Amino acid sequence: MAEKTIDRIVAYLGAEADDLLNHTCRTIPKEKLTLPSPDVVSEVYAHSNRNNQVLRNLQALFGHGRLANTGYVSILPVDQGIEHSAGASFAKNPAYFDPENIVKLAIEGGCSGVASTLGVLALTSRKYAHKIPFIVKINHNELLTYPNKFDQVMFARVRQAWELGAVGIGATIYFGSEESTRQLQEVSEAFYQAHELGMFTILWCYLRNPAFKKDGVDYHVAADLTGQANHLGVTIEADIIKQKLPECNGGFKALNMEGSSYGKTDERIYTELTTDHPIDLTRYQVANCYMGKIGLISSGGASGSNDFAEAVRTAVINKRAGGMGLIAGRKAFQRPMEEGVQLLHAIQDVYLCDEVTIA
Repeated sequence: MAEKTIDRIVAYLGAEADDLLNHTCRTIPKEKLTLPSPDVVSEVYAHSNRNNQVLRNLQALFGHGRLANTGYVSILPVDQGIEHSAGASFAKNPAYFDPENIVKLAIEGGCSGVASTLGVLALTSRKYAHKIPFIVKINHNELLTYPNKFDQVMFARVRQAWELGAVGIGATIYFGSEESTRQLQEVSEAFYQAHELGMFTILWCYLRNPAFKKDGVDYHVAADLTGQANHLGVTIEADIIKQKLPECNGGFKALNMEGSSYGKTDERIYTELTTDHPIDLTRYQVANCYMGKIGLISSGGASGSNDFAEAVRTAVINKRAGGMGLIAGRKAFQRPMEEGVQLLHAIQDVYLCDEVTIA
């Protein structure tokens, strides 16, 4: 008898299987959320100010790949050649110096779309833009300036993405950084232009500030801080939010210690709206995306020794929290293509598995 999908998921989760698959969220109940569904474009986005071309392109994303017409998305993002340097990113698998192999991996992997740089998608656009939804990442941080700095700057114009046949654009804001106000203004303007031209928008809602690492805890992945970053992202009309999975909480409280003043918070965030369970922490991120009306996709994270198990774990947490999918890059392309395809399928199988329910 063929192994059932749920059995494979349980095997990947190991000792955490019972806790992650059977947890019930008692903080923000699922009934309060707008959950992913096959009709998400008609039920949510169509009631907004997005024009018909944006709705059509969102439907193209939700209607493509192995997750087609489920309300969930699986996106392959490969912008690490700029963000993390090409050599460091592709040394494990030099085939991906060739942009065509990036697109091929997304197609073979059954992804909803492929997100990459202007150069990658422009070079392959006439051959592939009609075969899989293209999403152009228009800003990047580069690591060749000496000494290294961390600042997202525009590498492409919105119109260039439209001209090569992209259905959407993506951008990053480093919330909390000295440059975040400028980035916020630039990305807000770019999202407006993208919507005018009929493209949807995805925001990488990342935190970046050395002060966010305090007493051995990395608050870049705190639920309260990332939740607020998500809320800023949906405010500038991101159609989808990409965020890292929360690993802790209490960022606002930690940064307000020793007489310093940072932001504003409410103790009920920590006593009523979250617990220390990863699904509850992620549920708070979803809530900050207009109670799920704007979809939350979780980052797949860096490649390591347990990529399949880590990717499945992230997918289970995202789905059970009420998220919309996963955006996994390095775990997929830093290995032979056949294995990369298998990893992408393992992620997608979580969203296709009826036994993995909303907590």
